[in-house]
Amino acid sequence: MFQKLRFSSCFLLVFFFGSAAIAQDYSKDKFRQLSEDLWTTPNNYRTGSGAPGPSYWQQQADYVINVVLDDEKQRITGDEIITYTNNSPDALEYLWLQLDQNLFSKNSNRFKTQTGEINQYTGTRQISNLLGEFDGGFVLDAVTDIAGKKLYYAINSTMMRVDLPAKLMPGQKFSFKVKWWFNINDRANIGGRSGMEYFEKDNNYLYTIAQFYPRMAVYTDYTGWQNKDFLGTGEFTLGFGNYKVSITLPADHIVAATGTLKNAANVLSIEQRNRFLKAQTAKEPVFIVTKEEALQAEKDKAKTTKTWVFEATNVRDFAFASSRKFIWDAMNVTIGGKNVLAQSVYPNEGNPLWEKYSTKVVAHTLKTYSKFTFDYPYPTAISVHAANIGMEYPMISFNGGRPNADGTYSQNTKYSMLGVIIHEVGHNFFPMIVNNDERQWNWMDEGLNTFLQYLTEQEWEHNYPSRNGPAYLITERMLKTKENQSPIMTNSDVAKQSHYAAYSKPATALNVLRETVMGRDLFDFAFKTYAKRWMFKTPTPEDFFRTMEDASAVDLDWFWRGWFYTTDHVDIALDGVSIFFMNDKDPEKEKEFQKEKEISEYISDIRNQNLPRYTDQDSTVRDMYNKFDKYSISDADHAAYRDFYNSLTAKERELYSKNFAFTQIKFKNMGGLISPIIVQLKFEDGSEKTFSIPAEIWRMNNEQVSKLFITEKRPVQIVLDPYLESADADVSNNAWPTRIVTDRFQLNKPVNR
Repeated sequence: MFQKLRFSSCFLLVFFFGSAAIAQDYSKDKFRQLSEDLWTTPNNYRTGSGAPGPSYWQQQADYVINVVLDDEKQRITGDEIITYTNNSPDALEYLWLQLDQNLFSKNSNRFKTQTGEINQYTGTRQISNLLGEFDGGFVLDAVTDIAGKKLYYAINSTMMRVDLPAKLMPGQKFSFKVKWWFNINDRANIGGRSGMEYFEKDNNYLYTIAQFYPRMAVYTDYTGWQNKDFLGTGEFTLGFGNYKVSITLPADHIVAATGTLKNAANVLSIEQRNRFLKAQTAKEPVFIVTKEEALQAEKDKAKTTKTWVFEATNVRDFAFASSRKFIWDAMNVTIGGKNVLAQSVYPNEGNPLWEKYSTKVVAHTLKTYSKFTFDYPYPTAISVHAANIGMEYPMISFNGGRPNADGTYSQNTKYSMLGVIIHEVGHNFFPMIVNNDERQWNWMDEGLNTFLQYLTEQEWEHNYPSRNGPAYLITERMLKTKENQSPIMTNSDVAKQSHYAAYSKPATALNVLRETVMGRDLFDFAFKTYAKRWMFKTPTPEDFFRTMEDASAVDLDWFWRGWFYTTDHVDIALDGVSIFFMNDKDPEKEKEFQKEKEISEYISDIRNQNLPRYTDQDSTVRDMYNKFDKYSISDADHAAYRDFYNSLTAKERELYSKNFAFTQIKFKNMGGLISPIIVQLKFEDGSEKTFSIPAEIWRMNNEQVSKLFITEKRPVQIVLDPYLESADADVSNNAWPTRIVTDRFQLNKPVNR
């Protein structure tokens, strides 16, 4: 298969023009345009370029909320006024609200459909969840119109339909009230994306509260009401609005929340207010609440209450965190000429990591994400420390990463903490501003954000140990049994290996797109275009796909189809290598080539070396031919070469003088996923040359192709994907000559039974 051949110039033309493409089944065409069979037809709401159309619309929901946090009973009680604006062209007969806290109700579909089996690792948490010992669902005390008249409502697991007294026509508003309460879940024992953490040593609580109020579901042009049940994986799809939220809780609690604190004079001391003011222009973190103040509050435990008031404009949600244990620091970061306050709140259990890193990581994240998307538009971003959690909301996120009790920490703890802060703060961009539909397409939120997390990590520190992004990090996962995988474009709640499908694979796909398929300049421009187009709007996957193509002039349908709609993997194999040289009939070169081409040592010749020969004993039977050398060059050979050379044109002589090496390589697509081909040729003198071949080489045959490489030097080694950039999942077939794989193992110790 791997051989060295020579050919004449006439044969070269046959090689270039004589090979016919193998016909293929059109249904297997991996370059078929997605608009032909999978994508919707562009319209006035969403254009073929991927931009919002001239008639694009979205609904608005404004909230006035009052909540009370009962620190003795661990309970939330609240009431709200929702003003819903119908900007759609449709008349609405009812409204849908999300009751996500009902995830903890025995009547939820999640509780009814949870699976599990008993084994030696079954713990208290699993048993408690199976028994449904905790009931944390919403208890609705009232649902009325603004005048207090009851509205009919129906609850289906985590969704609530409110029937309107009259159709809500386009352009009209409707205001109504909801009153509720629920028990706060213990995240350590029950789980959840928000809840409480209990500190037994000082008998205090830390609250990270979200999904705490009935929230309007989204009504869109592409799906109508997005009222899919919350089963725990598919996160939250929400619309934009304005919020005024009053939070009443123990007077010594420090509160961090979405939006801007409106009554600092009522809840902070004069000294704390002065520190808060100083932090807003500080280049280094300033402590607003010190460690000493927090530790003192842990002991004193105020019996009175205070009400903190926050307001937020054009946000899709609201969350808050509260504890008397909180240390609070903040600093300014300037983005696009505007000041943004980067903040962190954390208990002393988070130190020394949190006071050293958190706020600076927040600032770094805002600046880096802004570089690749748009200038961060909100006034603040807050990182809240809570054990074993990573969850995002507008302007605030809950992040894990806790040192040991003595303040020591491992490398893994440190970088896990930095990574989760970057990731969750980064969610301010996706989906808090570019408002993805997470309930349907989790990857649009997690995948895009994980990709930007990787870029941000690499700009934080040289050799940062990123866990996602580089192509080689997912190759082993790509080879896993396909029956246990789902395409990226799978509904969030039914995707198998959901973290891989929503986080790792799309992040890697985007990095491959940036580094290998499009190049950084084209990719970065197109990605920024998408982000800016869909700020404070709700895109679909098609809007993203189309924008990336529209802004780059790169046809990527093959890429989306393979990476996002299938579970195929990348595995390009070297299927054959032949090296050709032009035969100019120079006898010196030709005889040398014949020597090299022939087998140097045949087994019988080796064994016959010491065999007695008759001619060695009897000289009378020897003549001149007994000394014949088939590689000797005769006068006739020289004469033939002169005649041939004189017959050549000047161009032919020039081509022969180059002594090109024509390397013919056959490639086979073993994994099914179309990919660019990156080939590195290494030469006799130690130099090398890398060729990047666009994926379109597969357009006539998705399974096998042949490519000719013409070099002035003779290759001695060929390597596919030398920089591990294409996510090739099996590199054992990527080299010629085949490379020996080396590894290490340990002796298993005998087991005493």
